[in-house]
Amino acid sequence: MNKLKLRYPIFVEGSYDKSRVAAVADTMIIVGGGFGVFNARETLALLKRITEDGKLIMLTDSDDAGRLIRNKLKGVLKAENLINLYIPQIKGKEKRKAVPSKAGLLGVEAMGDELLRKLLLPYAVDSAQSAENEPVSTADLYGAGLSGCGDSALMRKDFCSKAGLPLNLSPKALKEAINLLGGKKFFFEILELLK
Repeated sequence: MNKLKLRYPIFVEGSYDKSRVAAVADTMIIVGGGFGVFNARETLALLKRITEDGKLIMLTDSDDAGRLIRNKLKGVLKAENLINLYIPQIKGKEKRKAVPSKAGLLGVEAMGDELLRKLLLPYAVDSAQSAENEPVSTADLYGAGLSGCGDSALMRKDFCSKAGLPLNLSPKALKEAINLLGGKKFFFEILELLK
């Protein structure tokens, strides 16, 4: 079975979860180390950076600990850029453990390939899709002169006019609109019209 190539990185609680997800998905997998993620400055800095300009898939266990980790991270990271995926609450015990978890539920590490593929499939890069269709970032807007430059407001207005968008969009609103309309493919098509 081929691995799903995903558009976004995934956050998981532990290394066993990472191994399970890596069996079905090809993407960056960030391990939080359970509650240790809140004291791991480098990991938190990475998560903040990812969610500043892009999306992050959150895949934690469906128990109270997973919910707590997810909710605390929502308060620290850019919540609108988090994609929350939930595994079903299945009673049981992981094979590697002597006793069931406190909640008596299976975690991400015990989910089957088929279930994980079904959860992740909407975030897979279509085999017919090229890198041009990826979402634009704030850096892309800056590189095109649409934000952070002296005449970026005028450039945005010209871009919006060619794209059939409202003329007074902020850089953030423009980025969201571009990504809704086709990402980098749409972005480069409009830039071509401006030449």
